[in-house]
Amino acid sequence: MTLSFLEYLKVVFLGIVEGVTEWLPVSSTGHMLLVDEFLRIDASDAFKEMFFVVIQLGAILAVVVLFWNQLWPFARKPGGGVLLKQKTVSLWCKVIVACIPGAAAALLLDDYIDAHLSTPTVIAAALIVYGLGFLIVERWNKTRRPRVDTVEEISYPTALGIGLFQVLSIIPGTSRSGACIIGALILGVARPAAAAFTFHLAVPVMFGLSFLKLLKFGLHFTSPELVILLVGMAVAFAVSMAVIRFLMSYIRRHDFTAFGIYRIVLGAIILLYFLLLK
Repeated sequence: MTLSFLEYLKVVFLGIVEGVTEWLPVSSTGHMLLVDEFLRIDASDAFKEMFFVVIQLGAILAVVVLFWNQLWPFARKPGGGVLLKQKTVSLWCKVIVACIPGAAAALLLDDYIDAHLSTPTVIAAALIVYGLGFLIVERWNKTRRPRVDTVEEISYPTALGIGLFQVLSIIPGTSRSGACIIGALILGVARPAAAAFTFHLAVPVMFGLSFLKLLKFGLHFTSPELVILLVGMAVAFAVSMAVIRFLMSYIRRHDFTAFGIYRIVLGAIILLYFLLLK
């Protein structure tokens, strides 16, 4: 593998795609696989399979930075010493509960998904199906009020329910954030709380998936491979900082209908291209 200027541009572009699509409910893995179809980086298939997952570490670091006060469970007492924040501890316990279904599904089905479902047709179908899901759920939501307004109000059964919806995201093109947000909306969680809990849930999930992919690939990188990974993660981090701020502001005034329409249009374009033109 050689790192030409063009290869650097490709990696930067992939980092931008990851940073944008990881947090918007449009499927980051699906977009990364599709971009690679047209803009292939000069790397082995095994490295790219790992890269498309581990690059998400850059995106998740943006969540850690932006939500540090909500995620860090310790605080200093006014008179000295350390105070354990009970609300944060409770939040992490709910996040752990929500992680259990997805972790079990990933351990059991990850190899099968990689071998059989990481195809443009599956990605396009998932984009369309969940795009329709957003349109249906948002239309339904107009007739009811949320039962849960804040992250702190999310109960353990609701957290487990969101975790069960997250299992659906193992299918490429579904979107982990999209599946969690749809699930949370169905369960009566307000949009800002649904998005915030999804961001919190991403921290252990994405660290865990990245760890599994690194173990599978091995920790022996060539110098160009290490540069590609670090550049992609750095770009994903920077872009994610802006995208998360945008999304949290956007959903205070808008619903997810626009993302549903985008998914349907993109899925249809992909199906037309791969079934009729390629």
